Amino acid sequence: MMTETKLKFCGTPVTGEELALIKEMAEEFWGISRTELAETLCELLEWKRPNGRLKGVECRQFLEELESRSVIRLPKPRRGKPKGTHAKAGRSAQGEALEPIQGSVKDIGPVILVRAETRQDRELWKELIDRYHYLGFKTPFGASLRYLIRTLGAEPQTLGCLQFSSPAWSLEPRDEWIGWDATTRKARLQLIVQNSRFLLLPWVEVKRLASHVLSKASKQLPLDWELAFKRRPVLLETFVDQARFSGTCYRAANWIHVGETKGRGRMDRQKHHQEPVRSIWVYPLARKFRAALLGES
Repeated sequence: MMTETKLKFCGTPVTGEELALIKEMAEEFWGISRTELAETLCELLEWKRPNGRLKGVECRQFLEELESRSVIRLPKPRRGKPKGTHAKAGRSAQGEALEPIQGSVKDIGPVILVRAETRQDRELWKELIDRYHYLGFKTPFGASLRYLIRTLGAEPQTLGCLQFSSPAWSLEPRDEWIGWDATTRKARLQLIVQNSRFLLLPWVEVKRLASHVLSKASKQLPLDWELAFKRRPVLLETFVDQARFSGTCYRAANWIHVGETKGRGRMDRQKHHQEPVRSIWVYPLARKFRAALLGES
């Protein structure tokens, strides 16, 4: 049973479960900005306008009201571009297409995942994604980690990019596969991390590289995420656009196909926005992942 508080957001009572999630997010994701936190909560709680846009400004004001009442503690305000917005990515010689890189994983030497932490690496990551990924560069909601896929050696080569970010709020096939009800999902959702971008550069033609990278990421990501955000994930998820890809590399890396999105999109005042049907894949990161997601461990 949902319990109501005396608080209201845009005239609607805030439930005890919603307030608990707000407190948890504010505590767990201290490293993200106020705007990022507000946008993430709007996604999780589905605080949206009739046209589908998030009530980010109102949510941030609500969070600041909660802070003034000593209900939560927020990070200091900082300037920056709101998450979830399309952003410009520069162009440089580093991002230009190169001669084909061919062969097998053994031929190109050890492959490593490098956190895009320096300014140079961050800018290169953005440029490559914007140039060569069909979705382009878009600042993600909530927490995220980005990696450049590189070879290890005297003259390292950049092979592609990865991004991991906050999970989807509600996915019926995923939630049924886990065994979640709405209350448990709210409480345990942040144990899932989404692989929201995966790019191998168009000139990279290395056999089985994609599944090799996914395997390495599944081993490296849990500790990196825990160090960055103080919570160790137990499950990865991703979407694969069925009109473009078959998901072969995820299957080869032992990811599990759990269903498809409905592809219905949202309704706004002018027209219906049809979204592509995407297959949903997950990858357990811990032996007792389901017990953790159900709160049984």
